[in-house]
Amino acid sequence: MKKIEEVTLLYEISKALTVSLDLKKSLYKVLDILAQTLDMVRGTVTILNPFRNEIQIEVAHGLTKAAMERGKYKPGEGITGRVIQSGKALLVPNISEEPLFLNRTATRKAVSDKELSFICVPVKKGGEVIGALSVDRPYDPSYRLQDGKRLLSIIATMIAQHVVNLETIQLEKERLREENRRLRKELSNRFRINNIIGNSNKMREVFQMISQVSKSNATVLIRGESGTGKELTANAIHYNSLRVNQPFVKVNCAALPSNLIESELFGHEKGAFTGAIRQKQGKFELADKGTIFLDEIGSVSPEVQVKLLRVLQEKEFERVGGYRTIKSDVRIIAATNKNLEQAVEQATFRSDLYYRLNVFPIYMPPLRERKTDILLLADHFLEKYAKENRKDIRRFSTPAIDMLMQYHWPGNVRELENCIERAVLLCDEGVIHSYHLPPTVQTAEESDTLPAKSLEDAVANLEREIIIDALKTTRGNMAKAARLLKTTERKFAYKAKKHGVDHRLYH
Repeated sequence: MKKIEEVTLLYEISKALTVSLDLKKSLYKVLDILAQTLDMVRGTVTILNPFRNEIQIEVAHGLTKAAMERGKYKPGEGITGRVIQSGKALLVPNISEEPLFLNRTATRKAVSDKELSFICVPVKKGGEVIGALSVDRPYDPSYRLQDGKRLLSIIATMIAQHVVNLETIQLEKERLREENRRLRKELSNRFRINNIIGNSNKMREVFQMISQVSKSNATVLIRGESGTGKELTANAIHYNSLRVNQPFVKVNCAALPSNLIESELFGHEKGAFTGAIRQKQGKFELADKGTIFLDEIGSVSPEVQVKLLRVLQEKEFERVGGYRTIKSDVRIIAATNKNLEQAVEQATFRSDLYYRLNVFPIYMPPLRERKTDILLLADHFLEKYAKENRKDIRRFSTPAIDMLMQYHWPGNVRELENCIERAVLLCDEGVIHSYHLPPTVQTAEESDTLPAKSLEDAVANLEREIIIDALKTTRGNMAKAARLLKTTERKFAYKAKKHGVDHRLYH
């Protein structure tokens, strides 16, 4: 075979191996190409089964299924068995004169006018023989079998590489599947109802409502100020519902421009508008059989409200620029911090859509109405950010707790979380003090929670706070507390008395 023809053959085989992820399909294509270019009468790819210590035909050209079933060998048996056992290619110029040739498939007849040559080369993965590639071709004294062996050895290497690639792809797929399962489980655990932090009466009511509505398909409208945990509640509803293994798609309606929100929700056809260079699936299509969370639902335009109403009523829609009606079984959870009743009165929000959304309303209380949860949340965020920043911070000082409790938290839980994260970053001790908290929490003008202080008062308060923390740490032991603050017991006792701190209260 000429070099140019050989290169063309190898190129065609390379294409055949990469066109499909189905190994058998690729190997059959390879044998078809060999039949067309090498005068191959029969060809086989045999695989060694290490568990049964048996060699069997995986794919074949020119053999019936029955013949393939008969073609089984042990390592060392026959020509193929020897090739797989030794890892070295074998050439048989004339199979009728070769006593080692077993002809298990019973398809070769050694008649004088149809003598056959046989070439068998190992297929190796690394240093391990995993099978063999063999070819029958008409006996031709002018044909150099060494050339055929060299060519088939190259093809066998390509097959082995393809097997390695497929195994890598399969392992990666399995890894991704396992990662997907792990993430789903992690999300499910993370958004369990008992993972939402709160022990106040108002939060207990929220937990009860989540439990009641989760297993149903009812539309839920979550009401509440910004930062109260509306998205967390939506997560808890989905991950405790019967749709937990289906998609959960989130859309922030306020973050999307009014001219794009319809395309984002319902998708668009190619050429529907300038820039629509391809068809796009919308969020409702992607969320089929699952849940869609529409955050800030009060900001959508009247035109989109009409389409949302149809989805809620009929569970169907059309893409922008399309005519085909698409059915979608989606559960809708919506959230808003706006007064929708007022928006209905002002005709900026459709009343029929409001009633469709308001099937099961859940009200998220602001943090100022659940004061008993502030310390629970603060401790949770302290643990989270201390671990994240690798800091050994274990608690809040008493004045810091007082500040957290007295502040009115206009930004709700989100503001509290940001406040604790900042304090952890600033703190280089084991305790978060009042001076680690943001100015808004500390300053009277900003928070309206603390009286205005002079410099002397501020220093006195700080001294008192440090003395109390030292006594708490030493359980009221004055001598140990003094050593902890690197001062004398006499000075410590004087300062404690000056600031009205009684060490006996901390035993």
